[in-house]
Amino acid sequence: MQLKDFFTKKMKDNEIVEFKSFIKLNRGNKKIVFLIVNDGSIFLDCQVVLKVEKIHNLDEVKNLKKNSVVKIIGKIKMTPEKPQPFEIEAETIEILKECLSDSPLQKKDQTMEFLRKNAHIRSETKIMNAIFRIRSASAFAIHKYFNENNYLYLNTPIITQNDAEGAGETFFVNTEDSKGNLTTDFFDSKATLTVSGQLHAEPFAQTLNKVYTFGPTFRAENSNTTKHMAEFWMVEPEISFFDIKDILIMSEEFLKYVINYLLKNNVFELEYLDNKNQGLLNKLKKIVSEKFKVITYKSALEELKNAHKKGANFEFSNFEFGIDLQSEHEKFLTEEIFKKPVFVIDFPKKIKSFYMKQNDDNQTVSAFDLLVPGIGELIGGSQREDDFDKIFNRCKELKISTKELEWYLNLRKNGYYMSSGFGLGFERLIMFVTNTNNIKDVIPYPRYSKNLQF
Repeated sequence: MQLKDFFTKKMKDNEIVEFKSFIKLNRGNKKIVFLIVNDGSIFLDCQVVLKVEKIHNLDEVKNLKKNSVVKIIGKIKMTPEKPQPFEIEAETIEILKECLSDSPLQKKDQTMEFLRKNAHIRSETKIMNAIFRIRSASAFAIHKYFNENNYLYLNTPIITQNDAEGAGETFFVNTEDSKGNLTTDFFDSKATLTVSGQLHAEPFAQTLNKVYTFGPTFRAENSNTTKHMAEFWMVEPEISFFDIKDILIMSEEFLKYVINYLLKNNVFELEYLDNKNQGLLNKLKKIVSEKFKVITYKSALEELKNAHKKGANFEFSNFEFGIDLQSEHEKFLTEEIFKKPVFVIDFPKKIKSFYMKQNDDNQTVSAFDLLVPGIGELIGGSQREDDFDKIFNRCKELKISTKELEWYLNLRKNGYYMSSGFGLGFERLIMFVTNTNNIKDVIPYPRYSKNLQF
Protein backbone atom coordinates (compact mmCIF):
# COMPACT_ATOMS: atom_id res chain seq x y z
CA MET A 1 0.00 0.00 0.00
CA GLN A 2 0.96 3.65 -0.35
CA LEU A 3 0.36 6.49 2.09
CA LYS A 4 -2.07 8.03 -0.38
CA ASP A 5 -4.34 5.01 0.12
CA PHE A 6 -4.54 5.68 3.85
CA PHE A 7 -5.72 9.26 3.25
CA THR A 8 -8.10 8.61 0.35
CA LYS A 9 -9.69 5.29 1.36
CA LYS A 10 -11.93 4.69 4.35
CA MET A 11 -9.51 3.11 6.79
CA LYS A 12 -10.73 1.49 10.00
CA ASP A 13 -9.34 1.92 13.48
CA ASN A 14 -6.79 -0.85 14.26
CA GLU A 15 -6.62 -1.87 10.60
CA ILE A 16 -3.23 -3.48 9.81
CA VAL A 17 -1.17 -1.72 7.12
CA GLU A 18 2.23 -2.37 5.54
CA PHE A 19 4.22 0.17 3.51
CA LYS A 20 7.69 1.52 2.69
CA SER A 21 8.62 5.13 3.25
CA PHE A 22 11.30 7.79 3.73
CA ILE A 23 11.91 9.29 7.16
CA LYS A 24 11.36 13.05 7.13
CA LEU A 25 11.73 13.69 10.86
CA ASN A 26 12.91 11.49 13.74
CA ARG A 27 12.36 12.48 17.38
CA GLY A 28 11.75 10.80 20.73
CA ASN A 29 13.45 9.19 23.72
CA LYS A 30 14.41 5.77 25.09
CA LYS A 31 10.82 4.64 25.48
CA ILE A 32 9.01 6.10 22.48
CA VAL A 33 9.96 7.40 19.04
CA PHE A 34 7.89 9.47 16.62
CA LEU A 35 8.71 9.25 12.91
CA ILE A 36 7.30 11.65 10.36
CA VAL A 37 7.34 9.70 7.10
CA ASN A 38 6.31 10.14 3.48
CA ASP A 39 6.62 7.76 0.53
CA GLY A 40 6.04 10.48 -2.09
CA SER A 41 2.55 9.32 -3.06
CA ILE A 42 0.81 12.27 -1.36
CA PHE A 43 1.68 15.74 -0.14
CA LEU A 44 0.65 15.04 3.45
CA ASP A 45 3.10 13.42 5.89
CA CYS A 46 2.18 10.63 8.30
CA GLN A 47 3.21 10.16 11.93
CA VAL A 48 4.36 6.71 13.06
CA VAL A 49 4.56 5.90 16.78
CA LEU A 50 7.14 3.32 17.96
CA LYS A 51 7.06 2.05 21.54
CA VAL A 52 9.93 0.23 23.25
CA GLU A 53 7.77 -2.70 24.35
CA LYS A 54 6.89 -3.49 20.72
CA ILE A 55 9.91 -2.49 18.63
CA HIS A 56 12.98 -4.63 19.38
CA ASN A 57 15.31 -2.45 17.27
CA LEU A 58 14.16 0.90 18.64
CA ASP A 59 17.72 1.97 19.52
CA GLU A 60 18.76 1.57 15.88
CA VAL A 61 15.67 3.32 14.53
CA LYS A 62 15.95 6.38 16.76
CA ASN A 63 19.42 7.09 15.31
CA LEU A 64 18.30 6.99 11.66
CA LYS A 65 18.93 10.18 9.70
CA LYS A 66 16.46 12.01 7.49
CA ASN A 67 15.87 10.24 4.13
CA SER A 68 16.58 6.77 5.53
CA VAL A 69 14.14 4.20 4.14
CA VAL A 70 12.06 1.88 6.34
CA LYS A 71 9.39 -0.77 5.96
CA ILE A 72 6.62 -0.45 8.51
CA ILE A 73 3.88 -2.85 9.61
CA GLY A 74 1.43 -1.33 12.04
CA LYS A 75 -2.10 -0.37 13.01
CA ILE A 76 -4.11 2.62 11.94
CA LYS A 77 -5.10 4.69 14.95
CA MET A 78 -7.76 7.30 14.26
CA THR A 79 -7.02 10.68 15.90
CA PRO A 80 -10.04 12.92 15.25
CA GLU A 81 -9.04 15.22 18.12
CA LYS A 82 -5.64 15.97 16.54
CA PRO A 83 -4.68 17.95 13.39
CA GLN A 84 -3.89 14.74 11.51
CA PRO A 85 -6.81 12.32 10.92
CA PHE A 86 -4.80 9.28 12.01
CA GLU A 87 -1.39 7.99 13.03
CA ILE A 88 0.20 4.57 12.73
CA GLU A 89 1.22 2.53 15.73
CA ALA A 90 4.12 0.38 14.54
CA GLU A 91 4.24 -3.34 15.23
CA THR A 92 7.52 -3.93 13.38
CA ILE A 93 9.95 -1.73 11.49
CA GLU A 94 12.64 -2.88 9.08
CA ILE A 95 15.53 -0.63 8.05
CA LEU A 96 15.85 -0.92 4.26
CA LYS A 97 18.42 1.80 3.62
CA GLU A 98 20.25 3.94 6.12
CA CYS A 99 21.08 7.47 4.99
CA LEU A 100 24.75 7.98 5.82
CA SER A 101 25.08 11.75 5.53
CA ASP A 102 23.01 14.72 6.60
CA SER A 103 20.95 16.41 3.88
CA PRO A 104 22.03 19.96 2.94
CA LEU A 105 18.40 20.85 3.63
CA GLN A 106 18.48 20.35 7.38
CA LYS A 107 17.23 23.79 8.36
CA LYS A 108 13.49 24.30 8.52
CA ASP A 109 13.54 27.46 6.39
CA GLN A 110 15.91 27.75 3.44
CA THR A 111 16.07 30.69 1.05
CA MET A 112 14.71 30.11 -2.44
CA GLU A 113 18.13 31.02 -3.82
CA PHE A 114 19.74 28.26 -1.74
CA LEU A 115 17.13 25.78 -2.96
CA ARG A 116 17.80 26.85 -6.56
CA LYS A 117 21.47 25.96 -6.10
CA ASN A 118 20.36 22.54 -4.82
CA ALA A 119 17.66 21.99 -7.44
CA HIS A 120 18.23 18.22 -7.54
CA ILE A 121 17.05 17.80 -3.93
CA ARG A 122 14.80 20.83 -3.36
CA SER A 123 11.63 18.76 -3.75
CA GLU A 124 12.44 17.49 -0.22
CA THR A 125 11.06 20.78 1.10
CA LYS A 126 7.32 21.13 1.58
CA ILE A 127 7.05 24.33 -0.44
CA MET A 128 8.78 22.90 -3.51
CA ASN A 129 6.94 19.61 -3.08
CA ALA A 130 3.64 21.52 -3.23
CA ILE A 131 4.70 23.59 -6.25
CA PHE A 132 5.80 20.58 -8.32
CA ARG A 133 2.66 18.61 -7.48
CA ILE A 134 0.61 21.58 -8.66
CA ARG A 135 2.74 21.79 -11.80
CA SER A 136 1.97 18.14 -12.57
CA ALA A 137 -1.75 18.58 -11.89
CA SER A 138 -1.86 21.72 -14.06
CA ALA A 139 -0.31 19.87 -17.00
CA PHE A 140 -2.87 17.10 -16.62
CA ALA A 141 -5.72 19.64 -16.43
CA ILE A 142 -4.49 21.32 -19.62
CA HIS A 143 -4.49 18.06 -21.56
CA LYS A 144 -7.86 17.18 -20.02
CA TYR A 145 -9.43 20.46 -21.14
CA PHE A 146 -8.24 20.07 -24.71
CA ASN A 147 -9.24 16.41 -24.85
CA GLU A 148 -12.74 17.16 -23.58
CA ASN A 149 -13.12 19.96 -26.14
CA ASN A 150 -12.08 17.91 -29.18
CA TYR A 151 -8.57 19.28 -29.73
CA LEU A 152 -5.88 17.15 -31.31
CA TYR A 153 -2.49 17.10 -29.59
CA LEU A 154 0.24 18.06 -32.05
CA ASN A 155 3.99 17.59 -31.59
CA THR A 156 5.72 20.40 -33.44
CA PRO A 157 9.48 20.46 -34.20
CA ILE A 158 12.03 21.43 -31.58
CA ILE A 159 14.72 21.93 -34.26
CA THR A 160 13.60 24.38 -36.94
CA GLN A 161 14.64 27.10 -39.39
CA ASN A 162 11.91 29.49 -38.37
CA ASP A 163 11.97 32.21 -35.73
CA ALA A 164 8.22 32.58 -35.16
CA GLU A 165 8.60 35.85 -33.24
CA GLY A 166 11.18 37.38 -35.56
CA ALA A 167 13.19 38.73 -32.61
CA GLY A 168 16.37 36.82 -33.40
CA GLU A 169 16.71 35.46 -29.86
CA THR A 170 17.32 31.88 -30.96
CA PHE A 171 19.78 29.14 -30.02
CA PHE A 172 21.65 27.74 -33.01
CA VAL A 173 22.12 24.01 -33.43
CA ASN A 174 25.57 23.07 -34.72
CA THR A 175 27.51 19.85 -35.23
CA GLU A 176 31.24 19.21 -35.46
CA ASP A 177 33.10 17.90 -38.49
CA SER A 178 35.90 15.33 -38.24
CA LYS A 179 38.35 18.09 -37.31
CA GLY A 180 36.22 19.42 -34.47
CA ASN A 181 35.04 22.51 -36.34
CA LEU A 182 31.46 23.70 -36.00
CA THR A 183 29.46 23.11 -39.16
CA THR A 184 25.91 23.38 -40.48
CA ASP A 185 26.38 20.49 -42.86
CA PHE A 186 24.09 18.10 -40.98
CA PHE A 187 20.90 19.90 -42.06
CA ASP A 188 22.57 21.76 -44.91
CA SER A 189 20.95 24.94 -43.56
CA LYS A 190 20.65 27.11 -40.51
CA ALA A 191 19.07 25.23 -37.60
CA THR A 192 17.76 26.68 -34.34
CA LEU A 193 15.82 25.54 -31.30
CA THR A 194 12.17 26.51 -31.55
CA VAL A 195 10.79 29.66 -29.93
CA SER A 196 7.20 28.61 -30.66
CA GLY A 197 5.20 25.79 -32.24
CA GLN A 198 2.59 28.16 -33.64
CA LEU A 199 3.69 28.40 -37.27
CA HIS A 200 3.81 24.62 -37.58
CA ALA A 201 0.43 24.24 -35.87
CA GLU A 202 -1.47 26.61 -38.18
CA PRO A 203 -1.52 24.33 -41.26
CA PHE A 204 -2.85 21.45 -39.14
CA ALA A 205 -5.61 23.64 -37.71
CA GLN A 206 -6.76 24.31 -41.28
CA THR A 207 -7.41 20.60 -41.81
CA LEU A 208 -8.00 19.28 -38.27
CA ASN A 209 -9.99 22.29 -36.96
CA LYS A 210 -8.64 22.45 -33.38
CA VAL A 211 -5.09 21.52 -32.40
CA TYR A 212 -2.68 22.37 -29.62
CA THR A 213 0.99 22.00 -28.79
CA PHE A 214 2.45 21.71 -25.31
CA GLY A 215 6.20 21.44 -25.21
CA PRO A 216 9.57 23.04 -24.53
CA THR A 217 10.58 26.29 -26.21
CA PHE A 218 13.83 28.24 -26.10
CA ARG A 219 14.81 31.92 -26.08
CA ALA A 220 18.39 33.19 -26.10
CA GLU A 221 17.51 36.24 -24.01
CA ASN A 222 20.56 37.34 -22.05
CA SER A 223 18.49 38.43 -19.07
CA ASN A 224 18.24 37.32 -15.47
CA THR A 225 14.78 38.50 -14.47
CA THR A 226 12.17 36.81 -12.29
CA LYS A 227 9.98 36.06 -15.35
CA HIS A 228 12.40 34.85 -18.05
CA MET A 229 14.36 31.67 -18.72
CA ALA A 230 16.23 30.20 -21.67
CA GLU A 231 14.17 26.99 -21.61
CA PHE A 232 10.49 26.90 -20.73
CA TRP A 233 7.23 25.23 -21.72
CA MET A 234 4.49 26.70 -23.87
CA VAL A 235 0.84 25.81 -24.38
CA GLU A 236 -0.31 26.85 -27.85
CA PRO A 237 -3.79 26.06 -29.19
CA GLU A 238 -4.72 26.94 -32.78
CA ILE A 239 -8.33 26.94 -33.97
CA SER A 240 -9.69 27.45 -37.46
CA PHE A 241 -12.83 29.60 -37.97
CA PHE A 242 -12.08 31.50 -34.73
CA ASP A 243 -11.88 35.28 -34.78
CA ILE A 244 -10.49 37.48 -31.99
CA LYS A 245 -13.75 37.43 -30.01
CA ASP A 246 -13.85 33.64 -30.08
CA ILE A 247 -10.29 33.23 -28.87
CA LEU A 248 -10.88 35.65 -25.97
CA ILE A 249 -13.85 33.57 -24.80
CA MET A 250 -11.88 30.35 -25.16
CA SER A 251 -8.85 31.77 -23.28
CA GLU A 252 -10.94 32.76 -20.29
CA GLU A 253 -12.76 29.42 -20.25
CA PHE A 254 -9.46 27.53 -20.50
CA LEU A 255 -7.77 29.36 -17.62
CA LYS A 256 -10.79 29.01 -15.34
CA TYR A 257 -11.00 25.29 -16.14
CA VAL A 258 -7.40 24.68 -15.06
CA ILE A 259 -7.81 26.70 -11.85
CA ASN A 260 -11.07 24.93 -10.98
CA TYR A 261 -9.32 21.60 -11.46
CA LEU A 262 -6.60 22.61 -8.98
CA LEU A 263 -9.12 23.92 -6.45
CA LYS A 264 -10.84 20.55 -6.54
CA ASN A 265 -7.86 18.18 -6.75
CA ASN A 266 -4.97 19.94 -5.00
CA VAL A 267 -6.58 21.12 -1.79
CA PHE A 268 -3.71 20.09 0.52
CA GLU A 269 -1.03 21.79 -1.58
CA LEU A 270 -3.02 25.00 -2.07
CA GLU A 271 -3.91 25.22 1.62
CA TYR A 272 -0.24 24.83 2.54
CA LEU A 273 0.79 27.58 0.11
CA ASP A 274 -2.09 29.77 1.30
CA ASN A 275 -0.78 29.46 4.86
CA LYS A 276 2.65 30.54 3.59
CA ASN A 277 1.22 33.38 1.51
CA GLN A 278 -2.21 34.48 2.69
CA GLY A 279 -4.63 35.30 -0.10
CA LEU A 280 -3.79 32.61 -2.65
CA LEU A 281 -7.03 30.65 -2.29
CA ASN A 282 -9.17 33.79 -2.27
CA LYS A 283 -7.39 35.02 -5.39
CA LEU A 284 -7.98 31.79 -7.29
CA LYS A 285 -11.63 31.56 -6.22
CA LYS A 286 -12.17 35.18 -7.28
CA ILE A 287 -10.59 34.50 -10.69
CA VAL A 288 -12.99 31.67 -11.53
CA SER A 289 -16.08 33.53 -10.30
CA GLU A 290 -15.70 36.84 -12.15
CA LYS A 291 -15.89 37.87 -15.78
CA PHE A 292 -12.57 39.15 -17.15
CA LYS A 293 -12.30 42.77 -18.27
CA VAL A 294 -11.74 43.59 -21.98
CA ILE A 295 -10.23 46.94 -23.01
CA THR A 296 -8.41 48.25 -26.06
CA TYR A 297 -4.75 49.20 -25.98
CA LYS A 298 -5.73 52.86 -26.46
CA SER A 299 -8.12 52.67 -23.50
CA ALA A 300 -5.41 51.07 -21.38
CA LEU A 301 -3.10 54.00 -22.14
CA GLU A 302 -5.84 56.46 -21.15
CA GLU A 303 -6.41 54.64 -17.86
CA LEU A 304 -2.70 54.76 -17.10
CA LYS A 305 -2.41 58.43 -18.12
CA ASN A 306 -5.29 59.39 -15.83
CA ALA A 307 -3.83 57.39 -12.95
CA HIS A 308 -0.47 59.11 -13.46
CA LYS A 309 -2.13 62.54 -13.39
CA LYS A 310 -3.77 61.58 -10.11
CA GLY A 311 -0.44 60.67 -8.53
CA ALA A 312 0.34 57.10 -9.52
CA ASN A 313 4.11 56.72 -9.66
CA PHE A 314 5.50 54.92 -12.75
CA GLU A 315 9.12 54.44 -13.71
CA PHE A 316 7.98 54.57 -17.35
CA SER A 317 5.48 57.41 -17.71
CA ASN A 318 5.48 57.87 -21.48
CA PHE A 319 2.02 56.78 -22.59
CA GLU A 320 2.19 57.70 -26.26
CA PHE A 321 0.54 55.37 -28.75
CA GLY A 322 3.05 52.73 -29.83
CA ILE A 323 4.83 52.11 -26.54
CA ASP A 324 5.07 48.55 -25.26
CA LEU A 325 3.27 48.17 -21.93
CA GLN A 326 5.76 47.60 -19.13
CA SER A 327 5.35 45.12 -16.30
CA GLU A 328 4.48 47.93 -13.90
CA HIS A 329 1.70 49.06 -16.23
CA GLU A 330 0.28 45.56 -16.55
CA LYS A 331 0.24 45.06 -12.79
CA PHE A 332 -1.34 48.47 -12.18
CA LEU A 333 -4.18 47.72 -14.61
CA THR A 334 -4.96 44.38 -12.97
CA GLU A 335 -4.22 45.11 -9.33
CA GLU A 336 -5.15 48.77 -8.88
CA ILE A 337 -7.63 49.80 -11.56
CA PHE A 338 -9.72 46.73 -12.42
CA LYS A 339 -8.64 44.30 -9.66
CA LYS A 340 -9.13 41.32 -11.95
CA PRO A 341 -7.65 39.75 -15.11
CA VAL A 342 -7.72 42.10 -18.09
CA PHE A 343 -7.69 41.39 -21.82
CA VAL A 344 -5.92 44.21 -23.68
CA ILE A 345 -6.76 44.09 -27.41
CA ASP A 346 -5.95 45.94 -30.65
CA PHE A 347 -2.24 46.59 -30.15
CA PRO A 348 -0.15 48.78 -32.49
CA LYS A 349 1.11 46.52 -35.25
CA LYS A 350 4.65 47.90 -34.97
CA ILE A 351 5.14 46.24 -31.55
CA LYS A 352 3.53 42.93 -32.48
CA SER A 353 4.49 39.93 -34.61
CA PHE A 354 4.22 39.74 -38.38
CA TYR A 355 1.55 37.00 -38.46
CA MET A 356 -1.15 38.97 -36.63
CA LYS A 357 -4.31 40.07 -38.45
CA GLN A 358 -4.12 43.72 -39.44
CA ASN A 359 -7.16 45.81 -38.53
CA ASP A 360 -8.87 48.14 -40.98
CA ASP A 361 -7.25 51.21 -39.39
CA ASN A 362 -3.85 49.95 -40.69
CA GLN A 363 -2.38 50.91 -37.31
CA THR A 364 -3.40 48.06 -35.05
CA VAL A 365 -3.61 44.28 -35.14
CA SER A 366 -6.27 41.90 -33.90
CA ALA A 367 -4.18 40.70 -30.99
CA PHE A 368 -4.54 40.41 -27.23
CA ASP A 369 -2.58 40.01 -24.03
CA LEU A 370 -4.26 38.54 -20.96
CA LEU A 371 -2.89 40.33 -17.91
CA VAL A 372 -3.37 38.84 -14.45
CA PRO A 373 -2.68 40.19 -10.94
CA GLY A 374 0.81 39.52 -9.60
CA ILE A 375 2.23 38.34 -12.92
CA GLY A 376 1.29 40.74 -15.69
CA GLU A 377 1.14 39.07 -19.09
CA LEU A 378 0.09 35.43 -18.83
CA ILE A 379 -1.30 34.73 -22.32
CA GLY A 380 -0.62 36.40 -25.66
CA GLY A 381 -2.61 35.62 -28.79
CA SER A 382 -4.18 36.88 -31.96
CA GLN A 383 -6.27 36.27 -35.00
CA ARG A 384 -3.85 35.32 -37.79
CA GLU A 385 -3.38 37.30 -40.97
CA ASP A 386 -5.00 35.38 -43.83
CA ASP A 387 -4.23 37.84 -46.64
CA PHE A 388 -1.07 36.84 -48.55
CA ASP A 389 -0.11 40.33 -49.71
CA LYS A 390 -0.49 41.83 -46.25
CA ILE A 391 1.57 39.22 -44.44
CA PHE A 392 4.20 39.16 -47.21
CA ASN A 393 4.60 42.94 -47.08
CA ARG A 394 4.70 42.86 -43.29
CA CYS A 395 7.65 40.46 -43.44
CA LYS A 396 9.39 42.82 -45.83
CA GLU A 397 8.79 45.74 -43.46
CA LEU A 398 10.34 43.82 -40.58
CA LYS A 399 13.18 42.44 -42.72
CA ILE A 400 12.08 38.85 -42.04
CA SER A 401 13.25 36.31 -44.62
CA THR A 402 10.30 35.41 -46.85
CA LYS A 403 12.36 32.58 -48.36
CA GLU A 404 12.64 30.72 -45.04
CA LEU A 405 8.92 31.30 -44.43
CA GLU A 406 7.79 30.58 -47.98
CA TRP A 407 5.96 27.38 -46.94
CA TYR A 408 4.06 29.29 -44.25
CA LEU A 409 3.23 32.37 -46.31
CA ASN A 410 2.01 30.32 -49.26
CA LEU A 411 -0.66 28.73 -47.09
CA ARG A 412 -2.60 31.95 -47.76
CA LYS A 413 -2.75 30.97 -51.44
CA ASN A 414 -4.03 27.47 -50.67
CA GLY A 415 -7.42 28.03 -49.10
CA TYR A 416 -6.21 29.34 -45.74
CA TYR A 417 -9.15 30.78 -43.83
CA MET A 418 -9.65 32.50 -40.52
CA SER A 419 -7.57 31.10 -37.66
CA SER A 420 -6.73 32.21 -34.12
CA GLY A 421 -4.59 30.98 -31.26
CA PHE A 422 -2.51 31.93 -28.27
CA GLY A 423 0.63 31.09 -26.36
CA LEU A 424 0.61 30.55 -22.60
CA GLY A 425 3.88 30.32 -20.73
CA PHE A 426 3.35 27.26 -18.56
CA GLU A 427 5.82 28.38 -15.89
CA ARG A 428 4.08 31.75 -15.59
CA LEU A 429 0.82 29.90 -15.04
CA ILE A 430 2.43 27.91 -12.21
CA MET A 431 3.81 31.13 -10.72
CA PHE A 432 0.29 32.55 -10.78
CA VAL A 433 -1.50 29.57 -9.20
CA THR A 434 1.12 29.12 -6.46
CA ASN A 435 1.96 32.78 -5.70
CA THR A 436 5.62 32.13 -6.54
CA ASN A 437 7.71 35.22 -7.24
CA ASN A 438 10.49 33.73 -9.38
CA ILE A 439 9.99 31.62 -12.51
CA LYS A 440 13.12 29.63 -11.68
CA ASP A 441 11.28 28.12 -8.71
CA VAL A 442 8.48 26.46 -10.70
CA ILE A 443 10.51 24.29 -13.07
CA PRO A 444 12.61 21.33 -11.82
CA TYR A 445 15.93 22.38 -13.37
CA PRO A 446 15.95 26.05 -14.47
CA ARG A 447 18.07 27.09 -17.47
CA TYR A 448 18.97 30.74 -17.74
CA SER A 449 21.83 33.06 -18.63
CA LYS A 450 25.13 31.99 -17.02
CA ASN A 451 23.50 28.91 -15.48
CA LEU A 452 23.50 25.31 -16.71
CA GLN A 453 23.71 23.34 -13.46
CA PHE A 454 22.77 19.70 -13.31
